[in-house]
Amino acid sequence: MELEGKVGLVTGGTSGIGRETAILFAKAGAKVVVAGRRAPDGEETIELVRAAGSDGLFVKTDVSKASEVEALVQKVVERFGRLDVAFNNAGIEGAWVPIVRQSEEDWDRTIDVNLKGIWLCLKYEIRQMLKQGKGGAIVNMASIMGLIGSAGAAAYSASKHGVIGLTKTAALENARRGIRINAVCPAAVEAPMADRVFGAPKVHKFVLSCHPIGRFGRPEEIAEAVLWMCSDRASFMTGQSLVLDGGFLAGPNSPS
Repeated sequence: MELEGKVGLVTGGTSGIGRETAILFAKAGAKVVVAGRRAPDGEETIELVRAAGSDGLFVKTDVSKASEVEALVQKVVERFGRLDVAFNNAGIEGAWVPIVRQSEEDWDRTIDVNLKGIWLCLKYEIRQMLKQGKGGAIVNMASIMGLIGSAGAAAYSASKHGVIGLTKTAALENARRGIRINAVCPAAVEAPMADRVFGAPKVHKFVLSCHPIGRFGRPEEIAEAVLWMCSDRASFMTGQSLVLDGGFLAGPNSPS
């Protein structure tokens, strides 16, 4: 019960890693607020949170809009009185095309959700934690694509590189105030986004071969790492990017 008595927030909690993290937060004793754009899926996550033995609330939110993020944090406090831990997970893949074919609209939307969205979440989450004066823990969703480049993924990769830099800066600004801020960097995970990006059989086979462990990650494996980073067991960790990649970055990507 690492989060007993605490209040957690998970953005992008309607499926995949976000949903599994919300459930784990609940099992660890936290009350959980889930944010996302798909209300039916979000309410389903809250049912799973309650089945795990805790209380929860879904708030429909577009994290690229400041007014909605500010309102989200206000609703967390109105319902549960405080905010102790947060997982800023909401993100989109955008269009994976060469730079010369990428539209300005797609670039802007990908950066707005994946990078500006996390900046906005940090802004209002940290403000609330500072107001409470008892510290807190935040984990941002980055990616191994924030550590390397990949042909055809300019906007996505740029957004995730930005998340890592943003995480380090926010951690430095708040370390002495008791707020720890880290990022998680998965490789391909068995989730809806991977299905969309790597769904074609030949693409799936190639990407799978780049993971020496022989499979994609599972959402619950990433969620376990997020829970640990949000718990007191990770009390000496801040400003870091934790890679969970099945060996992807251990050496040259030599498909086998």
